[in-house]
Amino acid sequence: MVLVDVEESGAQALPHQLCVRAGLYTMVAEALAAAGVPWKACYSEDRDDSVVVLVPPEYSKARLVEVLPEALVRAVHRHNASSHHDARARLRVAVHAGEVVFGQDGVASTSLTMAFRLLNTASLTMALAASPGVAAMIVSRLIFDDIVRHSASMDPATFRPVEVAFREIRDLAWIALPDCPYPPDPTVLQRPTADPVPLGTAPGSPASTGSGTDGTGRGLGPALPSHPA
Repeated sequence: MVLVDVEESGAQALPHQLCVRAGLYTMVAEALAAAGVPWKACYSEDRDDSVVVLVPPEYSKARLVEVLPEALVRAVHRHNASSHHDARARLRVAVHAGEVVFGQDGVASTSLTMAFRLLNTASLTMALAASPGVAAMIVSRLIFDDIVRHSASMDPATFRPVEVAFREIRDLAWIALPDCPYPPDPTVLQRPTADPVPLGTAPGSPASTGSGTDGTGRGLGPALPSHPA
């Protein structure tokens, strides 16, 4: 599952919001195609200024992490180059995997709920705000452990761990900046899960150690173990 959200779209005038919303689907479809996933093969839902894309299991999850983010960055730059200054976009992206149930009114899934918590976590918002780039991506512990750690084309040391907690959901996730990566820091891969790295600084700034928060500034205890998808 891939969720993509436009940064601060509510602050744009309505004509510019409509331009960005139309462009969002073009950008996501182009990025999926670059990752070898046809748009028509996916299930999608519009969620205000976000789009939810469920990719069938026969397509590679690895390409959704290794190829899609950079392709999305290129698509954003094309959109921004041809749009009014106030209709330019910057995007937050969340990638997760799991089971979903289809009903008459859409889909339901604990995994999808987790993906939305990832997309809306304050750490991802702050990471994009501090970056000069146009995109920030967060992946679940599942995606990081199964794909990023073993990738031949990505450096997992450029990701930064954060704790995500909201209501019933609490776990570790990992943030990367596709077009302005954090400096490689192999020590983050050895940190205990209860010791995420704060992301309220610009890329390139020295990472400091600290306890995670739930987006309200309240400290969290040790991260819970991950659950199978």
